[in-house]
Amino acid sequence: MITGGGLSFRFTLVVASFVLVQSHVPNTWEATPFNRMLALVQPDPIVLKYHKGPLLKGNVTVHILWYGNFTPTRRSIIVDFIQSLGSIPHTHHPSPSVFSWWRTTARYGGGPCTLTVGNQTLDRTYSLGKSLKATQLLALASKRPTTTRGHAIHVVLTSDDVAVEDFCMSRCGTHGSGRVRKRRVAFAWVGNPIAQCPGECAWPFHQPLYGPQTLPLVPPNGDVGVDGMVISLATVLAGAVTNPYGSGYFQGSAMAPLEAVSACTGIFGKGAYPGYTGNVLVDKTTGASYNAVGVHGRKFLLPAMWDPVTSTCRTLV
Repeated sequence: MITGGGLSFRFTLVVASFVLVQSHVPNTWEATPFNRMLALVQPDPIVLKYHKGPLLKGNVTVHILWYGNFTPTRRSIIVDFIQSLGSIPHTHHPSPSVFSWWRTTARYGGGPCTLTVGNQTLDRTYSLGKSLKATQLLALASKRPTTTRGHAIHVVLTSDDVAVEDFCMSRCGTHGSGRVRKRRVAFAWVGNPIAQCPGECAWPFHQPLYGPQTLPLVPPNGDVGVDGMVISLATVLAGAVTNPYGSGYFQGSAMAPLEAVSACTGIFGKGAYPGYTGNVLVDKTTGASYNAVGVHGRKFLLPAMWDPVTSTCRTLV
């Protein structure tokens, strides 16, 4: 029940000793009322056009700023997910894997993209308060400039007691780009929706705000909010590497693009339709739903990703 959309602004922001300049329209993953989702299965087929801009390929470091209150357990779920994207599963690991899901990004031209976790910063004191503007997210994303060689994505994750401009009203996460010390960087943000909008941004682990009130699925890591964040984070990371600067792969207007995952909203398994995830796997012990296995045997439910080779929304199961 989520689709892509956009937010437009241009500004110059001085933070500490560097200047951050918004270089393109940020891409947002929006929470859309369920009745709008009905239109997604009827009109023209999805075809993400390549707009000739650069993509993020090769080794990409993901730096994380934890803004607010995140327990070690919650942090470990998200870090394990990111590490799983770049970790080739051992032969004894069951398939499908998080790595195989991410490997679809290699089909977007230029070879594979391997993500690794870089610096992690804890901001438990809510340094900019508990109500953030979009411009403040960009400042936080580049709060601690790094000297990472190669590509990097600066990710801001906000806890469930932090209100973010347009969070829940029109988006669950966002990605975009800026310049830090004359260097172009990609950024992303995702918020924990459990206290503010679980029906929009934690579906299918919570009953939807709109549409048929089917029973929610059991989250694979036992945390409705954080397992919902994983879905949002998967969406914005895929968008960040395939359309980092607003000139990569997308369908529609650059102001409101459909991207690699947001083009396949609400699809988690074969047979999906609005309000139904499709067929997914169920853990026999916990009853939790999942479709991918990552590092440490951790399980996740990941959305479908558009495959540019087959021009279809590709699912793992």
